[in-house]
Order: sequence, then structure tokens, then C-alpha cells
Amino acid sequence: MLELIKAIGTGLAMLLPLANPPTTVAMLLALSRGMTERERNRQAFLASCYVFAIMTVAFYAGQAVMNVFGISISGLRIAGGMIVAYIGFRMLFPAESVEHVPEAEHRAEELRDHTKSDIAFIPLAMPTTAGPGTIALIISTAAAMRDEQPFTPWVMMAAPVITFFVASAVLLLCMRSAGTIIRLLGQSGVEAFSRLMGFVLVCMGVQFVINGVLDIVEDFPGVS
Repeated sequence: MLELIKAIGTGLAMLLPLANPPTTVAMLLALSRGMTERERNRQAFLASCYVFAIMTVAFYAGQAVMNVFGISISGLRIAGGMIVAYIGFRMLFPAESVEHVPEAEHRAEELRDHTKSDIAFIPLAMPTTAGPGTIALIISTAAAMRDEQPFTPWVMMAAPVITFFVASAVLLLCMRSAGTIIRLLGQSGVEAFSRLMGFVLVCMGVQFVINGVLDIVEDFPGVS
């Protein structure tokens, strides 16, 4: 049992700094404007479930899936960076609202209902939480555990799933605090925060792309 606790603690210490739940909370705050608290909590729950599924699949089958589709970690970083930057631009320069036009009120409500269902998987679960760095860490850790066998077999079977479950639970608890934060900030505060997060996300996305390109350059033959 002590070995299991040690394995889970080590996994969480490696995983949580990369997953960075506060960043996901900030993303939820920025993208959940107009949502009811019930809908926001539903998105938080779905995002946590998606994160658990992504981490589990990445650990047990991530390398195989990437090999089948010919995807490299560098490609994963660049694709994730482009998604993050695109979302950041949309937050930084939001489209002009047409809800004040009487003829558009009904259609605007339909559009809000449609878009509310789109934030749990992208971008909350991927790439904000289970992003390229997190997936790369999980895949490399899985390979190292298979090669080195640092724990007994039953611990190696149980620890990853428990670790991913605990990490997802921590994420859910953090995201459930978004309602309180929104009440403290107010609507204008949330809008300002959304613009700020948009700029940060653009920077993060560009950095992801840069890291992916640097990985390619370092792996290119003849380049030191």
C-alpha cells in the first residue's frame, strides 16, 4: 500500500504542474459568459471526464495511436499551439454581438445554446489541460515504466488509473469554484479577464508552435 501511495504521489507531482488546473479555470471563466451555473458545472464535469479518458488512453495506447497515424510529439505540439492561439484570438477580438437587434434575439439564443456544448472537450480538456506537454509526459512515463519496472506489477496496473482519477477530481473541484469567482468579478470584470486570457493564450499557442519547430530542428540530421 505504501508503494501504491508513493507511485500516486509521484505521478501527481509530475502531472498537476503540467495540467495546471488554475489555467483551465481561467479558460472556463473566459468562455462561460452567459452560461447558467448549472450549465457551467455540467461543462466542468464533462471536461474532467474527458481529461481522465485522454490521460488513460495516452498512458495505455498513446504511443501506438500516434504511430498508427504517423503523429510525432512535435506535430502534437504545433497542432495544439495553433488551436490555443486560435481560441486566444477569438477571446481577444470577440465578434460583435447582434443580440440587441430584436429580429436576432431568437437566433442568438439558439446560437448560444449550440456553442455552450462545445467547450468541454475543446478547449477545456484538450489542449488546455491534457495538452501536448501532458500527453508527451504520460507517453514517455509509460514507456519508462514498461522498461524499468520500478514498482510491483499490481501497483503499475492500479497507480496510473488512480492518479488520473485524482488529477481529474482536483480539476473538477477547481472548476466548480468558477461560479464564485464570476460573482466576485462581475460581468465587466469577467469580460476584462477574458481579453487578458485571450492575449495569454495567443502567447502560449505561439510558444507551443515554437517548441514544436525547435524539436523538429533538433531532430533534423546534421543540425546540432
